[in-house]
Amino acid sequence: MTRSSAVRSSEDRATPQPVAQEGGDYLARVRDIVPALAANADEIDRRRELPQAIVDALVERGLFRLLLPKWLGGAELPPAEYVPIIEELAKTDASAAWSVNQNSGCSMTAAYLAPEVAREIFGGPRGILAWGPGPGEARVTEDGYRVTATWSFASGSHHATWLGCHVPVIEADGRPRLLADGGPVVRTMLFPKSATQFTDIWHTIGLRGTGSDQYSVEDLFVPEAHSIDVLSRRGDKAREAGLLYRFSSLILYASGFAGVALGIAESTLAHFIELARDKIPRGARATLRNNHVIQRETALAEVRLAAARRHLLGSLEDITAAVAARGHITLDERMTIRLASTFTIHTSLEVVDILYQAAGATAIFDENPFERRFRDIHSVAQQLQGRQQHFETVGQYLLGLEGDTGWL
Repeated sequence: MTRSSAVRSSEDRATPQPVAQEGGDYLARVRDIVPALAANADEIDRRRELPQAIVDALVERGLFRLLLPKWLGGAELPPAEYVPIIEELAKTDASAAWSVNQNSGCSMTAAYLAPEVAREIFGGPRGILAWGPGPGEARVTEDGYRVTATWSFASGSHHATWLGCHVPVIEADGRPRLLADGGPVVRTMLFPKSATQFTDIWHTIGLRGTGSDQYSVEDLFVPEAHSIDVLSRRGDKAREAGLLYRFSSLILYASGFAGVALGIAESTLAHFIELARDKIPRGARATLRNNHVIQRETALAEVRLAAARRHLLGSLEDITAAVAARGHITLDERMTIRLASTFTIHTSLEVVDILYQAAGATAIFDENPFERRFRDIHSVAQQLQGRQQHFETVGQYLLGLEGDTGWL
């Protein structure tokens, strides 16, 4: 990285910027809003979005700015410090945690944008970006692109102020723009939320509060400065010199959503232990905790989650130290994070399923703390970061075979 791209100009530095909150104790900030999150859990699920009061609380505590550059008022946290914050949120409400992780991953694009564009999108405390996958195209025009597409799964879009999309580039003559290896050039387009049309499609079994609806644009002009290539390995390089930006947003998505799964499972275990102290199952003479099978499953749930958590966070800590010393992340390290993240998601799923079954009929009622967590963890495991295919990818790598590294 050249000095000119890593160091801000005197003009950039002279412009007043949001001030990063000091102290770094974001876990304490999460715990501060736990009562409000818990009180609004039913409303979040029913309304299929985060209520404005919850969004305000998250904004005020800087929880949408965890992965933003410090010069923009962000925390610029390394992965191993970031993931426990998402995990802590998920213990109370998985939809809030999921949205914060999605919006935070999107915010890492600030590191690739020209300073004036990054400030336009993220300069205020409510500068929040969301996006989702879907078909479309960006046709090359003078000074930019004309974008037409429809996308879904835009988690956190209800409270976002900007949206984005990843679309293949089509030249003015209609030919697709191609990489040297023949693959399509895909660029990320960023535009104000007001330029889009939304369709309410988010009727799901879990993670309902993420409001992951569908959105569309038609022949929307996007300036060149509002587009970047962050998907391909030959894409744009980060302008920021910070350690965080040696990692891709894909890595933060994977490890962050693993943190969501962990938080769901850990809170399920805590509630199950509380239930087991007092519940006497029909036909039994003693409480659940006196059942030998329950004792065994509780111990195994504890160690499974502890092992998955330690593997995930320990890997992130070790790899961050190595990247700091080396200056870049390796394929082997990306494989390690992908494996740890996928393993954590599926271990959490297994633990919740076992505890849900052990809780008996108590678990099926809305008023008890199991039913929503059961739905949420199954929604977490169904999305891209939870694909069983990731185990295959890592297995191929370990066995010396060629695998798809596109999601690393």
